[in-house]
Amino acid sequence: MIELDEKDRLLVAALRSDSRQSLVELARRSDLSRSAVHERLRRLESKNVIAGYTIRLGTEIADPGVRAVVAVSFQPGKNCDHVVPHISGIPQVVSCWSLAGPTDLMLLIECGSNGDLDTIRRQIATIAGVATVQTHVALRTHFDRRGG
Repeated sequence: MIELDEKDRLLVAALRSDSRQSLVELARRSDLSRSAVHERLRRLESKNVIAGYTIRLGTEIADPGVRAVVAVSFQPGKNCDHVVPHISGIPQVVSCWSLAGPTDLMLLIECGSNGDLDTIRRQIATIAGVATVQTHVALRTHFDRRGG
């Protein structure tokens, strides 16, 4: 595990609040030179402290239509190494978590319609090593803390 100093933590916090900040702005906030900030960010990226830069979609964006949580169980002797590479190729699967217990993977799927969800669900069910697929369609989002 990499140790973060005060400046590293400050940079990470600043990027968490707005990942589009320029190097100049980050340098001003951290009281470092632009080149020092650039070098620190490259080091944090290479150590996988910073895994990427992204956006949060606002509430005005069109709803994806259908959101579902899908529980996947493996056939005996199969594991994530056999299944996850295939699932990662399905763009509508926005998150994939390994679980302890009878369910091996939990997927979050966002797609345009129930028909699309059925197609994706069938695609997952045909992956070698998948034993069961249970689909739970979300009816409404009461809150979502992922938006930060």
